[in-house]
Amino acid sequence: MPTPSIQELMDACIDNDVTDIHLSVGSRPMMRKNTELCIFEDSEPLSREDLARMLQEITPPRILKEYETSGSGDFSYDPKKQVRFRVAIFRQRGECAIALRRIPNKIPGLSDIGLPESVRDICKRARGLFLVTGPTGSGKTTTLASLVDYINKNCGKHVITFEDPIEYYHESILSLVHQREIGVDVPNFPEALRRALRQDPDVILVGEMRDLETIRAAVSAAETGHLVLATLHTSGAASTINRIIDAFPTGEQEHIKVQLAGSLIAVLSQTLCSRIDKEGMVAAYEYLYCTPAVQAIIRTNRPFQIDGVCIQTGKSFGMQLLDDHLVSLVGSGIISPMTAIEKARDPRLMTEKMQRF
Repeated sequence: MPTPSIQELMDACIDNDVTDIHLSVGSRPMMRKNTELCIFEDSEPLSREDLARMLQEITPPRILKEYETSGSGDFSYDPKKQVRFRVAIFRQRGECAIALRRIPNKIPGLSDIGLPESVRDICKRARGLFLVTGPTGSGKTTTLASLVDYINKNCGKHVITFEDPIEYYHESILSLVHQREIGVDVPNFPEALRRALRQDPDVILVGEMRDLETIRAAVSAAETGHLVLATLHTSGAASTINRIIDAFPTGEQEHIKVQLAGSLIAVLSQTLCSRIDKEGMVAAYEYLYCTPAVQAIIRTNRPFQIDGVCIQTGKSFGMQLLDDHLVSLVGSGIISPMTAIEKARDPRLMTEKMQRF
């Protein structure tokens, strides 16, 4: 069959409830559904000319320039004003490759994605740092969008988001929501945060705390009277605390421990799991709420005690370990024992637990 156009591939993605499209020179188009990649119908391998044409059809000029100089670029694309896609273009073996992820039209509610009830109270806080963590593709952006959507529908706040790129659009309801795209509206995250403090925000969303200056600015903003929602590419609450402290030079680490202990509200670490019924994905969460005991652990640099001392004894605050949530999802018949073992922090212990199912 003839090579499908980029629009035909996107239409197929929408019609078949596919989450991702992968295109590369010499390979047939592939789509991801329920975590598994499959070949697009009876398509032929894509040529260099096919990828060049697709690239020109959807890529903004500034991203093309970035791709030509750095070998990669990221942007969002909105075909026919229906469903938006997050697009990553990159070189591999000297050839072009494109990865597209479908962004749902509807922002899910907090209950739809299974967030703890205490998160609603956090959304109404006047100040502090709430971190959403997990590996790439774990649904962090969707969780942040749900948090902003809840604030927008229930509070009269000024919300400023910094995203690279913007994925979910928010129309102001009770809150005023301003969305700034890195590279379009502002050059980088540190500059965006520095400027934001002069723009009378109540809530600041940082799409990714990817470097020291961004982390420093986000913690300072949370400490000085703003609710800051941000993401980190870490797995688990303890590793998140370590990641932030270790980002700072040795001479500054004592100070950041005190700052972080005083400003951190909670850490939500998540991963996506395939459902047994093949009806999409479900998120498994680890949740740490910053109690006085957690603050003391952060100040004295004992993150290794978080799992045993705090999360396992903090159920009244909604705290839970990832592996405990995985066990409950298996018990509810939502995910398989094998999925729980694959996603577990401790696969050996999880294997033992799964023997009773």
